[in-house]
Amino acid sequence: MEKFPKSGRHWLVIAALICAFMVMGTYQAHQIASAREDGTYEQLKIFGSVLDLVQRNYVEEIPPKKLIYGAVQGMLKSLDPHSSFMKPEDYKELQIETKGSFTGIGIEISLKDGILTVVSPIEGTPAYKAGLKANDKILKIEGKTTKNMTLIESVKLLRGAKGTDVTISIYREGWRRLKDITLTRDVIPIQSVRSRILEDGYGYIRVSNFQNKTTFELKKALRELEKGKGLKGLVLDLRNNPGGLLDQAVKVADVFLEKGLVVYTDGRIEEQKMRFEAHPNKHHHKYPIAVLVNEGSASASEIVAGALQDHKRAIILGVQTFGKGSVQTIIPLEDGSAVRLTTARYYTPNGRSIQAKGIEPDIEVPYTLQEKPKEKDKIFHFPTERDLEGHLLNENEPIEDNLSSAKDKKDKPEAVDSEVDNEETQPPPMDNQLEEAVRILKAWAIFKQVE
Repeated sequence: MEKFPKSGRHWLVIAALICAFMVMGTYQAHQIASAREDGTYEQLKIFGSVLDLVQRNYVEEIPPKKLIYGAVQGMLKSLDPHSSFMKPEDYKELQIETKGSFTGIGIEISLKDGILTVVSPIEGTPAYKAGLKANDKILKIEGKTTKNMTLIESVKLLRGAKGTDVTISIYREGWRRLKDITLTRDVIPIQSVRSRILEDGYGYIRVSNFQNKTTFELKKALRELEKGKGLKGLVLDLRNNPGGLLDQAVKVADVFLEKGLVVYTDGRIEEQKMRFEAHPNKHHHKYPIAVLVNEGSASASEIVAGALQDHKRAIILGVQTFGKGSVQTIIPLEDGSAVRLTTARYYTPNGRSIQAKGIEPDIEVPYTLQEKPKEKDKIFHFPTERDLEGHLLNENEPIEDNLSSAKDKKDKPEAVDSEVDNEETQPPPMDNQLEEAVRILKAWAIFKQVE
């Protein structure tokens, strides 16, 4: 490493940081003046001093790139749970999410009390066939401890080329020792839309996430369900749908709406203030709709549910949703890395912010297991936006209410991600919420005939 005098290196770092800010397209002259007034430059001196101290005095020589990446990661992590810095390899992983398939073992994972935990194995995948279960603890991957490992790092280790093996060390409640399981990676399809006829005249469509082909798949499913005599009613299942692409959520809602606002966003700058409108459809779907939601319905799925609810186009049934009402913008950087930055809040057509609050169903129907579970097999409880440390507050809610859940986070997962990222954890074919939705649709048809 080239050495500089203490003062020279110190000011070189500061100069580089200031130049970086000045070349940013959004960093205009008035913002530079503001930086002088609020002491930004003084704080940059502190950063430069610490960087200089680490480079000169740390026990091992650390590459400057690693230090800068670490500093940027820490800065974004301090904002809110959804803002983050992605190294080039992490950014490439993110781009896989909307491709439709990848190779891996087929599990959804989370960090629960700092431990890598299986949320659900995906049916038909290597993990499912090997007998992995919800709440299994993954303590090692290829002999490497998962302690202090991030979700992104875990996903990268679990994914790999088709036909290659990966060994994970599992602990399950009641076991006396770890069990090593070797899985052969395979192609894991990410099918976002599934459909079927529940009974004569009543259709069912499940959207597990919002990918770039979701609207196309939805329209195709509707054409199949509407063949023959058509539909008397439709159940749209958005349970455990963590979101995905905003434009696909808007288009899905647009399929069932003829006009009006679908969603709008509001941020600090004009470019972040957007409105998305519905358009007349060539094919009309005039039958009643029941939308199923739960604590796992987040972000894009909340946009769809909120729009259909505000326009009184559907009955929302289930339990209160996750409450992620913020918009993240992916900003690529020159070296192949990227910043995921929370830039706006989104609002339903009636102006409701669901940030840290969620969509309240028109009819509350808690999910009931067919059999009472044993203590060790309790159903996984999804975290909500309010459970995430540092979440954005809902400006329409009392501060105390928004902070209260953050104080009571014991035994709740810190975050949720998946080896398939946005894969589903689908309830049984007919559960109590789905049965109730069908009953409501039938009652709806009966009451429409009453004069």
